Amino acid sequence: MRQIFFDTETTGLNPESGDRVVDIGCVEMINRQLTGRHLHFYLNPERDMPEEAFRVHGLSTEFLSDKPKFAEVVDELLEFMRGAELVIHNAAFDVGFINAELKRCGRAPLHECVGSVRDTLLMARDMFPGKANSLDALCRRLEVDNSNRGLHGAVKDAELLAEVYIRLTRGQDSLVIDDNASEAGGQGGELAVAAIDFSAFELPVIVPTEEELALHEKALADLDKASGGKRIWQAAAA
Repeated sequence: MRQIFFDTETTGLNPESGDRVVDIGCVEMINRQLTGRHLHFYLNPERDMPEEAFRVHGLSTEFLSDKPKFAEVVDELLEFMRGAELVIHNAAFDVGFINAELKRCGRAPLHECVGSVRDTLLMARDMFPGKANSLDALCRRLEVDNSNRGLHGAVKDAELLAEVYIRLTRGQDSLVIDDNASEAGGQGGELAVAAIDFSAFELPVIVPTEEELALHEKALADLDKASGGKRIWQAAAA
C-alpha cells in the first residue's frame, strides 16, 4: 500500500474567507516503510500573513513573496499524491484548504485524484476517548520524539505523523484491511487474517534426543504426582 503523510500550514483557519495555503509537506510510505521520498513547497499566498498565523509557523509575507503560487506547483503535487492513501491529522482542515486551492485553479476536488483519505485524529479519538489527541499529545503518549518541532512546519509534522501512525496501528501488520473502507467517518474496514500458503515452505522436523525424552517423562511424572493423577490430556491422548 502506498501512503502519503500530508500536512499544510496556512494564513488562517477559514479558506472561505480568503485564507490560503503557504506550506505543503508530503512524506511517502510504502507497505509501512518510509521510502525517503518527500515533496515540499513553500507557497506565495498572494496576501499578507496575519500575526496569529505567523506565531504558529514563522512564515512571513517577506519570506513567501518570491515563492511559487499554488497554481504553479499543482501538477507536481497531484502527480505525487495520485492514487495513494492520504494520511492526515484533522483531515477536514487540510482537505478543505487544498480543495479551495484546487477550485481556484479550475481543478477537480482532491478525492478524484487520491485513493482515499485517512484521518488520524478520528483514529486517536476512538483509541483514546476523552484525552488530548493533538499531534504533540500523541507524540508524548506514543513516545515519538518531537523535541525539535518548535514552530509548526508541514514536512516535519508529516514526518512526525508517519511515526505516530506506525505506533497507532502497531499489531495490525498481520491483518488485511479493506481498502474500500470509508475513511470520512473514521470507520475501519472488515478485518481478516491474511492467508498463507505453507506448501511453499519446507519446515524442519526437530527430533528430541534420548536425554530430552527422559527429562520430558520426568516432568510429566512430577505433574502427575502434583495433580494426584489428574493429567487429563494423557487420558484424552490414550
